[in-house]
Amino acid sequence: MSTKTKNGNMVAIITMFFIFAMISFVTNMAAPFGTIWGYKYEWAGMMGNMMNFAAYLFMGIPAGKMLSSIGYKKTSLIALGVGFVGLLVQYLSSLFGADIQVATIGGNPVALNIFIYLLGAFICGFCVCMLNTVVNPMLNLLGGGGNKGNQLVQTGGTLNSLSGTLTPLLVGVMVGTVTDKTSMGDVSPLLFIGMGVFALAFIIISFVAIPEPGLGRGKDVKFENSAWNFRHFVLGAVAIFFYVGIEIGIPGEMVFYINSLGFEGSAAVAGTLSACYWLLMLVGRFTSSLISGKVSTRVQLASMSSLAIVLLLIGIFLPETTTMTISGGQVPLKCAFFAACGICTSVMWGTIFNLAVEGLGKYTEQASGIFMMLVVGGGIMPLIQHNVLALNIGFIPSYWLVVAMLAYLLFYALIGSKNVNKNISVE
Repeated sequence: MSTKTKNGNMVAIITMFFIFAMISFVTNMAAPFGTIWGYKYEWAGMMGNMMNFAAYLFMGIPAGKMLSSIGYKKTSLIALGVGFVGLLVQYLSSLFGADIQVATIGGNPVALNIFIYLLGAFICGFCVCMLNTVVNPMLNLLGGGGNKGNQLVQTGGTLNSLSGTLTPLLVGVMVGTVTDKTSMGDVSPLLFIGMGVFALAFIIISFVAIPEPGLGRGKDVKFENSAWNFRHFVLGAVAIFFYVGIEIGIPGEMVFYINSLGFEGSAAVAGTLSACYWLLMLVGRFTSSLISGKVSTRVQLASMSSLAIVLLLIGIFLPETTTMTISGGQVPLKCAFFAACGICTSVMWGTIFNLAVEGLGKYTEQASGIFMMLVVGGGIMPLIQHNVLALNIGFIPSYWLVVAMLAYLLFYALIGSKNVNKNISVE
């Protein structure tokens, strides 16, 4: 490989890392913002997160087709523009609509501003879906697939986790304690930062040369089958559906649980523990990026799924009377075990994606689009966990749903990820 090609690949890799950070920044606004809306409307706590991930259902496959038709770079630029608009719409929810009643839910009036916010969250979902569709296959390809491909995905995930760590922490500091006077206006500086970063990213990527491995491929290559013909991919798609629900549901429900305790500064404490979860994801991904060249992807997924199940079971059964002190507030120690799960979920996205697309060849772009569609699980499963389970049987019992999903990931790592369709041509 020439020096020029190596330098070009390095620039492309760094660019993909940067995009990885932006994905987390936008996605992780939803849960802490949900505590603001959830105080006003009980049903709204996870709706912003749901709208964010619902966009994946509509945009996943089209985003995969965009990679083949217009390439990685143009797809990234469109995504960044959409993200800017989405954050702007969320900001507009703090300016008007609070005094305009447009609906009644559960006998209670609902103002227009919540729907403006949800629209903004939905638009941002289109953005992160397109960005995810770009960054994962690109890093996997730049790394040459296999363990090295997973290593690059995990390294990018480290920056993703750093961004995810800062977002809830900043929201917690800005809000402090959620009251009936707390509004989106209190977190508007974060939205402005996001819009500024999107604008800067748009400018930078405009001048960066990004390899286009799948551009125009559909014109020259016949697709006799599809990604759906590979069993390990189908089971991996289900795994990614559950995984994103796990990643979002664990810290998201923990935030609601801590805020329900009602002590002064509970939002700040919840933000701190949520930030710890994402910080541990950073540590885990950084560690994985160092060992992925030697430790197999399958072993990483199996061991971390098992550890996460153990940590959650301890958290579920540990008495609420056993507490710890954080920022002057008494918080059940079980929350520390929930936050510790960040070290486990850190490697799951990269390992599942890596295992599911391994050996797909020309079907990789299609598979990435389908994968992104099923990321909608990050909206559906936390919504089920919160609105169906937590609000009816309790916050802590709702974590049994997460345990069940982790059991499936363990199955996928041990059995489901094996490619049994090697007879299908992928050239």
